[in-house]
Amino acid sequence: MSKIVFITGATSGFGKACAELFAGNNCSLIINGRRNDRLQELKHELEVRFKVNVYTLAFDVQDKKAVFDAIAQLPAEWQAIDVLINNAGLALGRDYFEEADMDDWETMINTNVKGLLYVSRAIVPFMIKQQKGQIINIGSTAAKETYEKGNVYCAGKAAVDSISKAMRIDLLRHKIKVTAIHPGAAETEFSKVRFKGDEQKAAAVYEGYKPLSAKDVAEVVYYTSTLPAHVCINDLVVTCTAQANSFYTFKD
Repeated sequence: MSKIVFITGATSGFGKACAELFAGNNCSLIINGRRNDRLQELKHELEVRFKVNVYTLAFDVQDKKAVFDAIAQLPAEWQAIDVLINNAGLALGRDYFEEADMDDWETMINTNVKGLLYVSRAIVPFMIKQQKGQIINIGSTAAKETYEKGNVYCAGKAAVDSISKAMRIDLLRHKIKVTAIHPGAAETEFSKVRFKGDEQKAAAVYEGYKPLSAKDVAEVVYYTSTLPAHVCINDLVVTCTAQANSFYTFKD
């Protein structure tokens, strides 16, 4: 089988763009998402369009038991995972600390931090057995600068940054690469989810400048996976030209 790439949150945004790009480069894919119907649609689309092998795993990364049960049941031929892309994540709400919905906090922590840990911990033994592999964690510029009303989202992405560094150190002896990629503003479903379906607020985030697209980020993810075995990009921040960091964006 060709290179096997495992992608969480594969049915939309960065995850779907990564699935399409890796499939277009003849990789076999394990795609994960919460909704099996969307996974099956994507599987069919990728298989027909790119003539590649696609395996689906429907589970919520927040559910530790579901994560470990599903990954433990992977057929032997699918266990030789070369690249894990921890993409599943979200932001919910943009509120002052004292006004934020604590259920939103729980969901962000459980998805962005615990989910990444669960999936990584379940897959790492396969990579250790091979003494090779790469884990690519999707972070955010929010990991680098905390901004107003970002509180727990920023904290969660800062945790992803720290966890990535810890993984890199601890997995060094197993020859496993770990790469953290921190995108800035990108026009996907992200803001629509953050503002809970308020399309006007979501659209306003990107007014006056050209943000990154999901495809832009996928191309960066793909590039980091194509380097020679002795080369590893540890940490990478990527923004559109109009955005310097979480605070500074130039709008026409």
